[in-house]
Amino acid sequence: QVQLVESGGGLVQAGGSLRLSCAASGQTFSSYNMGWFRQAPGKEREFAASISWSWGRTFYADSVKGRFTISRDNAKNTVYLQMNSLKPEDTAVYYCAAGPRGYLGTTIGDFNSWGQGTQVTVSS
Repeated sequence: QVQLVESGGGLVQAGGSLRLSCAASGQTFSSYNMGWFRQAPGKEREFAASISWSWGRTFYADSVKGRFTISRDNAKNTVYLQMNSLKPEDTAVYYCAAGPRGYLGTTIGDFNSWGQGTQVTVSS
């Protein structure tokens, strides 16, 4: 399995931006589909965005489409989540996830390695 470490979370005002990073190690990063999920207090973990191992195909949850952008740099073994126009409802712990190449999924079950998460708090 691949090991994942997220960074870049913090406190930001509504309308602001943050860029999350997820550094991977342990296996061939370029062979994995990557995803970002988030979990708000008292709620279940939910899908935010995913990117395929090749060709850069991406999926986004409707709630973040047009505001968030997922990207990856295979040379740096890193996946990013650029978050713009942040809203208070984006407040959550954000988790990076890796899944086997092939079908690019949007559910928790499509990914089998997880980071520890990074807190994002958006104030109104």
